[in-house]
Amino acid sequence: MDPMGSEREEMGKRQMQEAPSTVQTHNTHTHSAINTHTHSWLNAPPNACCFCWCCCCSCSCLTVRSAQDERIQRLVCEQTEVTSNCEESPKPTLEDARSWGQSFERLMKSPAGRGCFRQFLRTEFSEENLLFWLACEELKKETNRGVVEEKVRQIYEDFVSILSPREVSLDSRVRDVINRNMTEPTSHTFDDAQQQIYTLMQRDSYPRYMNSSIYSDLLQSLEQQQQLQQPEKPPETS
Repeated sequence: MDPMGSEREEMGKRQMQEAPSTVQTHNTHTHSAINTHTHSWLNAPPNACCFCWCCCCSCSCLTVRSAQDERIQRLVCEQTEVTSNCEESPKPTLEDARSWGQSFERLMKSPAGRGCFRQFLRTEFSEENLLFWLACEELKKETNRGVVEEKVRQIYEDFVSILSPREVSLDSRVRDVINRNMTEPTSHTFDDAQQQIYTLMQRDSYPRYMNSSIYSDLLQSLEQQQQLQQPEKPPETS
C-alpha cells in the first residue's frame, strides 16, 4: 500500500470530523452577534428617535426640558385654552349686534362679536385667521421673557409654519420679517402679520358675515327676545 495515499486518506477523515465543530463555532458567534444587536435595539430608550438611540445622540427628541421650561409651557397652554373658550361664552344684546354692522372695528372690540364672527369663520374654514389674531393680542400683553419666547414659538408652529394645518395666508415680505424677528422673539414679533390678517378679514370675511343668514338670523332672534321681555301695556280705560 502506498504510504502517501494512506496519509492523505487519514487527513481527509480528520478534516471531515473537525468541519461540524468549525461550522457550529461560526454559527454560535453569528447568533451571538445577532442576539446582542436585537437585545440592544429592544432595550433602546423609549423616547429615542427612529434612527438613533445612543446615549450621546443630540437629536431634539432626546432633549429634556427643564422644570422652568415645563412651567412656562403649561402656562402658555392654559392661557391659550382660556382664550379659545372664552370667545364663545358672551351673549350679545340687540344693540351690540346691530353696532357690528357699523364697522369691523366695532365687531372686533366686542367679545360677543368675536365669538359670533368666529362661528361664521368656521363655516368658511378660515377660523385660523381670528385665532391667530387673538393669539397675537395675548402675546402683546405678556411681559415675562420666557413666556414670550414660548408663545412666539407656539404661534409660529400653529399658524405660520407651512407644515401646520392651520397656516394663515401671509405674503413673502411678511414671512421674511417674521423669520428675522424669530432670532430675537418679542411680544411684537408678529405685528406685521397680525395687521395683514386683520385687513384680510376686514375686506374679505367681514362683508360676507354681514350679508350672511347667520347674522340676519341672530338679529331676528335678538329682536324676538327683546319683544318677549318688554312688559305688556296696561289696557286703556275709557
